[in-house]
Amino acid sequence: MAISQAMATSFKVQILGGDFDFSSGTADTFKIALFTSAATLGAATTAYATTNEVTGTNYVAGGNTLTISANPASSGTTAFLDFADTTWANATITARGALIYKSGGGNPAVAVLDFGSDKTSTAGDFTIVFPAADASNAIIRIA
Repeated sequence: MAISQAMATSFKVQILGGDFDFSSGTADTFKIALFTSAATLGAATTAYATTNEVTGTNYVAGGNTLTISANPASSGTTAFLDFADTTWANATITARGALIYKSGGGNPAVAVLDFGSDKTSTAGDFTIVFPAADASNAIIRIA
């Protein structure tokens, strides 16, 4: 079992087919779910599934809804967008990684995040801090 940080290959194909809308005002709903170290997630992940999703106080299966904080933009030859940080308040959970996915329509995968090691909160905030919204750091980048 392993979690490998990657943009889902299926997302790359589906974005070319127009299956995702990140535009302000009409955007699809995107979510982030947390997973244990027993999960197998990576570029080949095609959709959200509950297998090896974390459980714990103040965590609901399916994870948190994300807010797009930086609408699609470009700099040089790179297009990018970003999400606002998200928090599970007063949570007791341990997670090794996460999956960003589109909610509905089969819950297609967007990207897998690998935390590098287990991250734990005990009756405290568990927060995902997304990187800066720019061509070098944004969580979603197409170069």
